[in-house]
Amino acid sequence: MTDDFAAAVGASARFSRTLAESGIYLFAGLTGDLCPNHMDEQFMAKTVYGRRIAHRALLVEFMSRASTVITDGCGRLSKAFYAVSLGYDRIRFLRPDFVGDTTTIGFTISTAAADTMRTPAEIQLKNQNEEVCAIATHIMERLPISKS
Repeated sequence: MTDDFAAAVGASARFSRTLAESGIYLFAGLTGDLCPNHMDEQFMAKTVYGRRIAHRALLVEFMSRASTVITDGCGRLSKAFYAVSLGYDRIRFLRPDFVGDTTTIGFTISTAAADTMRTPAEIQLKNQNEEVCAIATHIMERLPISKS
């Protein structure tokens, strides 16, 4: 078991998403977050941002998607254990992601502890200009798959 955890350190996944108009409206409708920051181009044109910004909760969902992608790529660890998210620490939004930007999410397992069955990972979201827009640490717990 210890070897399975040690082998996971350094495993990484990346994927990109464009923050399309349709996605912003679907997320707003699903969550009820119709804040002008996300929905009102004229309002936002008068602010320091100059245009609408994506929901930051949507960006956290992209982080969650990355945790699913990495779980599928952890070899023996994924075969012996199923993963459950324990949450995100130190989420920071360093710059806005604008409607129409393409964000790339990088997810890398930084440590793995067989004694706690946890695999913390570092997450970075970058826009199409390679500017870091958000960072976080994700804590994943690995639980044995029951054969009952």
